[in-house]
Amino acid sequence: MQVKVQRRLAQAEGIDSFELVRVDGSPLPPFSAGSHIDVHLPNGMVRQYSLCNDQAEQHLYRIAVLRDPASRGGSVCMHEQIKEGDVITISEPRNHFPLEHAPHTLLLAGGIGITPLLCMAQRLQTTGASFELHYSTRSPQRTAFRDEVANFGDRTRLHFDDGDAAQKLDLPGVLAAQPAGTRLYVCGPTGFIDFVVQTAKSKGWPADRIHLEYFGAAPQDTSGDKEFQVRLASSGKTYTIPADTSVTDALREHGVEILVSCEQGVCGTCLTRVLEGECDHRDLYLTDEEKAANDQFTPCCSRAKGPLLVLDL
Repeated sequence: MQVKVQRRLAQAEGIDSFELVRVDGSPLPPFSAGSHIDVHLPNGMVRQYSLCNDQAEQHLYRIAVLRDPASRGGSVCMHEQIKEGDVITISEPRNHFPLEHAPHTLLLAGGIGITPLLCMAQRLQTTGASFELHYSTRSPQRTAFRDEVANFGDRTRLHFDDGDAAQKLDLPGVLAAQPAGTRLYVCGPTGFIDFVVQTAKSKGWPADRIHLEYFGAAPQDTSGDKEFQVRLASSGKTYTIPADTSVTDALREHGVEILVSCEQGVCGTCLTRVLEGECDHRDLYLTDEEKAANDQFTPCCSRAKGPLLVLDL
């Protein structure tokens, strides 16, 4: 879809929001809390950003982007090249992080991870559902949407890394205080999510009540990567995947295109069926159970443990 940047606002230090509308002012496709869109950037990259406005709004999508010093080009492009009045291309919303019914919902946001959880909190407040939101950031100056979060009243707690110890997130205490049947949703940097998930599991929380969404993958150790083969089931042709090249990049050189987006194993866009061979899963998209099934993988980052993978391509 073609949309116009109707408004750009500084929401916190290093974080800007972008409000997107149809060029002709007509309604946008509906979305649900937890949804994201693909944004096609002027530099040719495609990046995913969570929608952080009320899902009841049909004329507007709002995203927020952290300018990341370690950016691979996406966030820097958004901050330096996208301005009010620009027309850009986006996808329709997709939701891999849906809000499910529960007697109580616990939302845990780390930094820019507030974006999908803000939308969830808006939805839970609108429906009168029971919830609480804990929002951890480095400092008040780096806390986006503070005024909107304040509208949730005493259901919200802010935690700052540079604040005194009393206001910092006591995760074991928060988890212990939750009523039976609570669902936990967490989003933020990889380290924050891993800390929350590991702590919750150590406290006996079942995996099916822990929901998460990563914004980016941690750097992989690729020093031991080796060459392997990929065979396409449709043609029977076999291609060599060099040790320093992803499956998607290697196949592209031979005219075989696999649709990609994040290229970090986060979004699931490139998910491909595996018919034969053992996968070396390096994504953050598939669950442990799905990885164990060994019947699909993300070729943008994952590899083979053995000499050959046969793909349903």
